[in-house]
This record gives sequence, structure tokens and C-alpha cells, in this order.
Amino acid sequence: MGQASRQRRYTAEFKRDAVALLNSSERSIAAVARELGVNETSLGTWARANQLSGDVKTRKHQSDAEREEELRLRKRVRELEQEIDILKRFTAYWVKEGK
Repeated sequence: MGQASRQRRYTAEFKRDAVALLNSSERSIAAVARELGVNETSLGTWARANQLSGDVKTRKHQSDAEREEELRLRKRVRELEQEIDILKRFTAYWVKEGK
């Protein structure tokens, strides 16, 4: 069987969500595509199609409240990631000391 016969089909909702993730992150198309397990070309095509149709807000069209919320959420994610790292280190230390 060739590549064409194994081509995956994605729902419109998945494509919309993938593009929203791309637009809300500061990561490259390649990084987001890898994370989602999709082809970079496909994600890029979906993003361009959505921008042309006006279905997805771009960063330029975000309201001040949306920008503030995004910044607040990004800060909170960084804080939570730091907490997770601390807990991982503590757990490794605790397990090591418990032996």
C-alpha cells in the first residue's frame, strides 16, 4: 500500500483547534505540528485558509482584554511548570533518601 492510501483525515473541528493552538502559541508551525502529530504542510495550509476566510482571530485582532488574559495565563503556566519541576526534584530526592 502506498502513502496516499494511509493519508489521515482530520475533522474541521480538529483543524480549527490546531490553528487556534498555533495562533495562541509562540511556537513554530513545525513545533506545533510535531506536538499534534500532523504534517507541517497540512498545518500551514489550514492556518492560511483560516486567515483568508477570517474564521480565526489573529493576534492583531485580539482585544486588550484577550491579550491581558493570554499574558496572565502564560505567566500562570510558567509558574505551574516551575512548581512541577520542583516537585519532580523533591520526589527524586525523597525516593533516593528513602532507600
